[in-house]
Amino acid sequence: MRRPELDQILTTMLDSQKEVSDLLFTVDRPLQVESFGELKPVAMNPPLEKLTPYQMEAIALNLIGDNLQLVEHLLKNGSCDSAYALMDRARFRVNIFSQRGNYSAVLRQLTTKIPTLEQLGLPEIFKLLPKEKTGLILVTGATGSGKSTTLAAVLNEINEAKACHIVTLEDPVEFVHPHKKATFNQREQGIDFNSFANGLRAALRQAPKVILVGEMRDQETVKIALSAAETGHLVLSTLHTVNAGETINRILGMFEADDQEQIRIRLADSLRWIVSQRLSPKMGGGRYALLEIMGHNLRTEETVRLGESEGKTFYEIIESSYTFGWRTFDQACIEAFEKGIITEENALLYCSKRGVVSRGIDNIKKERGEITSNVGSLKMRSGGAVEGEIPSLTGLKLKQ
Repeated sequence: MRRPELDQILTTMLDSQKEVSDLLFTVDRPLQVESFGELKPVAMNPPLEKLTPYQMEAIALNLIGDNLQLVEHLLKNGSCDSAYALMDRARFRVNIFSQRGNYSAVLRQLTTKIPTLEQLGLPEIFKLLPKEKTGLILVTGATGSGKSTTLAAVLNEINEAKACHIVTLEDPVEFVHPHKKATFNQREQGIDFNSFANGLRAALRQAPKVILVGEMRDQETVKIALSAAETGHLVLSTLHTVNAGETINRILGMFEADDQEQIRIRLADSLRWIVSQRLSPKMGGGRYALLEIMGHNLRTEETVRLGESEGKTFYEIIESSYTFGWRTFDQACIEAFEKGIITEENALLYCSKRGVVSRGIDNIKKERGEITSNVGSLKMRSGGAVEGEIPSLTGLKLKQ
């Protein structure tokens, strides 16, 4: 297999469905794409019912290209990350990995057009994120929840408004930002630097005002990022955590118990925003980003410094600040249901506390005049009980 043949295969896969997010290659399975969160097989001509190990190796080698370092990394560690460009059609983030003696590959399609906050439909409070001068902004969520897209929109807003130097450290570079008011230097792991910690350490000598770190993966990266935030830089990064409270715990969990108190103090002073994301299916097709948003105030600073306690949890702090634009996932789910964006089923599936969301949905239904339960269909019967009913107490007598 040659590269033009692989490009033809990738083009066919992209054209097979609307909104293709991922392309999957696995031995003994057909070519598959993920569309709206669901895997779907791709019909090829001539037909390709199952990938053979030989075909998969040929695909992997074409994706890697001439990069011997990636080949060595794949053989030594069992997986490697790279990027692949399909002419002017699309760019992909590629992960090739071994499984049961064979290779598999997953290609995540990268959006080439830089999104804006308005195009993503993000809340108005997001306008405050690009205005921060220093500190740490974290966007968290599961893989594929749109973290990179959100950060790209925030960086685009800075690019439109500020004449500053922005350095990005990514694995790989996803959105290629044009130079507008800001000057971008975008560095890719494996090509321009060997680890986020080393890349971030070098970035501090490159006179940036804004630094994007693709992911907080280890203790050393967190330490350097905190140092950068403390010395006048605005640092943006991501973590694979489910909400604001878990984000704090995840960072602290990277350190030994003796070091955690100092990290709490530094994090309390540096942290500006935590945005957590979950993608829910929309009514009528597509996906909708549910957001938990926590900013910085005296209550959050105290809770980061001292830890959560009764009446002082991050959930309660965010919930009470809803009028200021902050929101929990539960409030976001209720709001999306009220606007008719997501179904009741998905609101209860993607929330944090089902009881809170269930009560909120019932209140919305009452205001609309809708039935909130099937209690009205129950009937009382007199006389003897029938099968499936609770016996009536009528006619029972106490013995003397």
